[in-house]
Amino acid sequence: MWFDRINWPDIGTALSQTLSMVSVSLVLTVLIGLPLGILLFVTGKGQPFARPLGYGVLSFVLNIIRSVPFIILLIVLMPVTVLITGTSLGIRGVIFPLVVGTSPFFARLVETALREVDRGVIEASLAMGASPVQTIFRAVLPEALPGLIAAVTVTAIVLVDYTAMSGAIGGGGLGDLAIRYGYHRFQTEIMLVCVVVLILLVQLIQASGNSLVSHFSRR
Repeated sequence: MWFDRINWPDIGTALSQTLSMVSVSLVLTVLIGLPLGILLFVTGKGQPFARPLGYGVLSFVLNIIRSVPFIILLIVLMPVTVLITGTSLGIRGVIFPLVVGTSPFFARLVETALREVDRGVIEASLAMGASPVQTIFRAVLPEALPGLIAAVTVTAIVLVDYTAMSGAIGGGGLGDLAIRYGYHRFQTEIMLVCVVVLILLVQLIQASGNSLVSHFSRR
């Protein structure tokens, strides 16, 4: 049969690699992007620590990184990636560009989520004697939690897309398997299975994210 030619252990290994790349990159992206997003928010116009110049510089830098297509970013960052990780191939060689590519994106989503918090929450917190820092961490962030979870969900899906794209330069995972066997060796069935698995993975991430957003929105 058509699918008898598929090496299912290879599919399992590729899926495991994709999950590893997505999970590690997502954690690092959140650790870097969340503070950047908060910084964008608090230095923006009308906020407690408004700094137009600082906001403009940070916003400009993040926009530059976001403007570069990820496949080009992979290639441009190769020398830096090799310097940091010792290789530009496999899981270890992809984590760094994944984090660089998604952190600015996530930071912008965080800024948007924080801006959607009712201004009255901030004013009430400050009126009760809370400092601007306490207001951000004890009032704004908890209020924006559903939006932040949605931002993490979207970023995780983008990472799935980017990991598949990294297969073009030997990044490992389902994208690499689909390109090496499905495209270069004309084994269409392998490419089809990889695509279906990626679709199912994205659906699972989106459903989980939606469930968490609904749960915390009701609280």
